[in-house]
Amino acid sequence: MSQDETAAPAVRSPEASPPGGAETAQVPMKRVAVASCVGTTIEFYDFFIYGTAAALVFPTVFFPALGAAAGTVASFATFAVAFVARPLGAIIFGHFGDRIGRKRTLISTLLLMGIATVLIGLLPGAATIGVAAPILLVALRFAQGFAVGGEWAGATLLTAEYAPPGQRGKYALFPQLGPAIAFFLSSGTFLASGLILGYDNETFLDYGWRIPFIVSILLVAVGLYVRLAIEETPVFKQAQQSKAPAVATQAPFVEAIRVQYREILLGAGASTLFFAFFYMGTAYLTSYGTSPTGANLSRPLVLGLGMVSSVFFAAAIVAASIYSDRFGRRKVIMLSTGIAVPWALVMFPVLDIGTAAAFGIGLTVTLVIFGISYGPLGAFLPELFQTRYRYTGAGLAYNVAGVLGGAVPPLVAGPLATSFGSIAIGVMLAVIAVFSFVCTKVLAETRGKTLNA
Repeated sequence: MSQDETAAPAVRSPEASPPGGAETAQVPMKRVAVASCVGTTIEFYDFFIYGTAAALVFPTVFFPALGAAAGTVASFATFAVAFVARPLGAIIFGHFGDRIGRKRTLISTLLLMGIATVLIGLLPGAATIGVAAPILLVALRFAQGFAVGGEWAGATLLTAEYAPPGQRGKYALFPQLGPAIAFFLSSGTFLASGLILGYDNETFLDYGWRIPFIVSILLVAVGLYVRLAIEETPVFKQAQQSKAPAVATQAPFVEAIRVQYREILLGAGASTLFFAFFYMGTAYLTSYGTSPTGANLSRPLVLGLGMVSSVFFAAAIVAASIYSDRFGRRKVIMLSTGIAVPWALVMFPVLDIGTAAAFGIGLTVTLVIFGISYGPLGAFLPELFQTRYRYTGAGLAYNVAGVLGGAVPPLVAGPLATSFGSIAIGVMLAVIAVFSFVCTKVLAETRGKTLNA
């Protein structure tokens, strides 16, 4: 064990004590936190660079025959494919996560996501291989979504099932920081590539956009190294050793649906708002900011503002996660959904001012509202489910919300704005916010709940 690991504060949760009162081996929470954060950062970095590329270059590289407007719609259709794959990934990886353990499953999701992302970076465009290019792009995008479907639940369970009593929200914030860090990195790599190679020349369209995808293999190597150093969670090991039916006797998916379908559906509903806000902010607004019919700002400026907004986004996640240990998960999430309703209605009037400051404010406030909900979620959803199908249940709730909030709004936003003006997008988001508020209100508070059931 390294000197840093030895010096890290070792924390043992009483929830994790094995039967008979034997002591559980102490594990440095710093190592657990880093493993969960690094993994979700890599997963979401891979995921977000696709969204940035879909907004900036994919219409030209993979859908040139469709023209600019239809090509953009087609690009975001491939973006949405991943959300369809996510619930399937939650079921498959959740099955193995609940059967063989969190650690080995998380290594599999990381490898699949990394391989799919690198292959996208190496994929020839439509000018080279014709219609095969968009078909292969959709297949690789499906693989990305399939991997992410299994990643989030495992990463949050890693911290939630290790965290000491009363601090589960605090430690669950580390995997939740992944999207904010990843958005910063993805915007930064595209910004650097574009500034060096130019955004509108053949060099960037030929291979400049590919650099962020290919270099992700370095991040995957780091994440794999960190995750291999983590032991299985004490709660899962206790479940395997216990005489009680803590490990699912049926398929985890079947048992989760049979016993806690209500929590899955309400958890998905409660999570829909922040998916809608986040993917509108990271994907749709990137396209909106550079579009002549939108804010019409330069690509470097939009990417730079994305990096700035990600810092505030991260700060909101940290604060909300910590306060959820004091005030409860539901109250913090309901605060976010309540603020989201009026903001959704004024978001596009603010963006339509058309200045860099207005775009920066619109993007930052949107991501901060999302961050207030997203922070407590890392503890809230795992706490809703029993150990024997926790990976599956939490993953299903999270990824069904991804379909409702992450796939649909970016797809319908363009047609809504064309037919009714940008205010229609705000109305749609406000309705989603009300829906998430009601679902969260119906769910029980989970702060203080033990996880060894």
